[in-house]
Amino acid sequence: MTPLEKVETLYDELVAWYGEGQDREIRAASKLLMIALLKLKEYGGFGWQGLLEEYVLILKNDPERYREMLESHRGEGKSGMNP
Repeated sequence: MTPLEKVETLYDELVAWYGEGQDREIRAASKLLMIALLKLKEYGGFGWQGLLEEYVLILKNDPERYREMLESHRGEGKSGMNP
């Protein structure tokens, strides 16, 4: 399982944990986002905000490109070689 697949599995587990609660998908996504933002700030250096803004703009203005970026990380090993 790739790291991206593991994150998606965790998201699914969080959604299930919220049961039939209101906005359970949004709440699960917000938990992951909170952790990701903390890690970006902690390890991203001086330009972490710019990187975040760049991804948000791509998602907002070109969702297909963003989806392709995510898909390019599926199944990719540490060697950088695609299966």
